[in-house]
Amino acid sequence: MIKRTPSINTLGMMMTPQAAAKPSTETIHPLDRLSSLLGDDLAKVNDLIIARMDSHVALIPQLAAWLIAAGGKRIRPLLTLGCTRLYGYTGDRPFGLSAAVEFIHTATLLHDDVVDESIERRGKPSANMVFGNQASVLVGDFLFCRSFQLMVDDGSIDVLRILSDASATIAEGEVLQLSAANDLSTGMEKYTAIIEAKTAALFAAACEVGPIIAGADATAQKAMRDFGYYLGMAFQIADDVLDYSANREKLGKTVGDDFREGKLTAPVLMALERADETEREFWARTMERREQTDADLATAQALLVKHDALNRGLALAREYEAKARTALHTAPKNAVRDALDDVLSFAVGRDH
Repeated sequence: MIKRTPSINTLGMMMTPQAAAKPSTETIHPLDRLSSLLGDDLAKVNDLIIARMDSHVALIPQLAAWLIAAGGKRIRPLLTLGCTRLYGYTGDRPFGLSAAVEFIHTATLLHDDVVDESIERRGKPSANMVFGNQASVLVGDFLFCRSFQLMVDDGSIDVLRILSDASATIAEGEVLQLSAANDLSTGMEKYTAIIEAKTAALFAAACEVGPIIAGADATAQKAMRDFGYYLGMAFQIADDVLDYSANREKLGKTVGDDFREGKLTAPVLMALERADETEREFWARTMERREQTDADLATAQALLVKHDALNRGLALAREYEAKARTALHTAPKNAVRDALDDVLSFAVGRDH
């Protein structure tokens, strides 16, 4: 059993490979275990991220510093690094592309927080609350541009196609989610389409570029794309369950944000499938009409428990986890694959 201990912090402030190597690999966080196997790869990516976030426009590095201080799991760049090293490649190419993947992700977070009117991100006030909506949107745009500069620097048309397609898909997912908000007619099919676009697309792309960099064949590329896709689906569904079941300190944001924003996620949709007339009226009032009281979140959580929606949501996440593991196990058996397997388990079994 892997004991989860917080170690990954912010850019430039992570455990060194030497520090990460001291504990037994059986007792460290799965992301730290993968990072330690990759040597100083992640540190080089972090250095590149810091360098490319710089600008003569003072507000950009100021807002970037705020994002860096907020930390993050860095799971997406770690996946790009891991899926490259998995196939034996030892060169520098994954550094720029891992940074590009993180820039895409960070840009979407900035835009998300504006659209969702979020007040908190990773336990700190969100950037839009500190710097305003306009700055958050524009710096998000800047990070998207930086990501494409890094893709061009790499020089691979295949990589450019994969990551640019993922970026467009994410934007489509944001619009689809916006159109589905506060609408009880949203079903699991539309929910699945939303998280495929918003989350799984970038996970899939982050993993697929690994074997491309390594010069692996098309079968390996598809396997890693499938691994990333299913991992992303499992990760997002587990995240949606955590929004109702985690505690605020571990989650790093206010519990129940999806409820307050009227987002129809897997747990609510599963509860709606079994809801009686009174319960449906509760969901219509709170999610569609957005007429909420301070007591409503607790009521919503109780309804999810009543209809076993949290456990059913996790069961669905584990179905995707199993598919991701099947795809991963087509790759060469080595320490990196074992670490990626642990990351997969963490994605569903985490409490934050």
